[in-house]
Amino acid sequence: MTLDDLRVFVAVCRGGSLSAVARELGCTQSAVSQHVKRLERETGVALLERQPRGVVPTQAGRVLEAAAAEGIAGLDLAVRELRDLVDGRRGYVRVATGATTVRHFMSDAVVRFRQRYPHVNLEFRTVSSGRGSFDALADGTLDLAWITLGPSVRGIEQRAVVELPWVLAVRADDPLAGRPHLDAGELRDVRLIRLPPNSASAAHLDAACEELGVRLAYEPSVADWDTALLLAELGVGRAVVPAVPGLPVPGEGELRLVPLPGLRPLPVGWAVRRWDALSPAARAFAGTVVESRGRAG
Repeated sequence: MTLDDLRVFVAVCRGGSLSAVARELGCTQSAVSQHVKRLERETGVALLERQPRGVVPTQAGRVLEAAAAEGIAGLDLAVRELRDLVDGRRGYVRVATGATTVRHFMSDAVVRFRQRYPHVNLEFRTVSSGRGSFDALADGTLDLAWITLGPSVRGIEQRAVVELPWVLAVRADDPLAGRPHLDAGELRDVRLIRLPPNSASAAHLDAACEELGVRLAYEPSVADWDTALLLAELGVGRAVVPAVPGLPVPGEGELRLVPLPGLRPLPVGWAVRRWDALSPAARAFAGTVVESRGRAG
């Protein structure tokens, strides 16, 4: 029993004529009859009843016709959806983000992607750690993850998009606010709001400072970079944060961002399970973010 057998059988049931279906398919009536006979041999029952003006399905034939027609319609729909996925014009893209990722890195890209691919659904999920993102990529529940890049992880490919310089965020009336820049060694006596605990960005900052022989002293931690910036703007504390896109350096208004050029920048970018296995839509979104970052730079 083949899909062609079922397609021909459904066509015969609906057309009521072997010869009419043969003309439509551009084949002989004998070829159409062979499809039906093959189905009858495999099912063990008569499927068509011959009448003076054609054929009609038997009771068993009506059962098979209904099931085959429903299955063929579902398969045709699936094939159309697969074609849409292949050309990247439909489907979905599942992206893991941190709490501030979309705002600082993807807002322009999301708008541009929506304009180019209006029928692709973007699904953003907040994942609390890089490990969680890697697990979700590995089990196929996510397509892309925007992460702070770190050591290689088995089964995951990482690709850098941008390197973020570090800045000291302070209130405008802070004694350090007027400095054009600071050396990392000058942070030894500064108590800082800690970046999210166990985050890759916090680990990178500590490692960059240790390379220069500097150990930082911390206040209680915050959940994300935006919260650290807000507390610094309110004068609640000082924070060393990455200079995320959209923030001026050294800063204006109530917030000042003093560059720390001696610290190794923070690399951020995409993580995927396999680049060559990404859907066209996911690859297009990743590329749109890269393109947007290039324009911002």
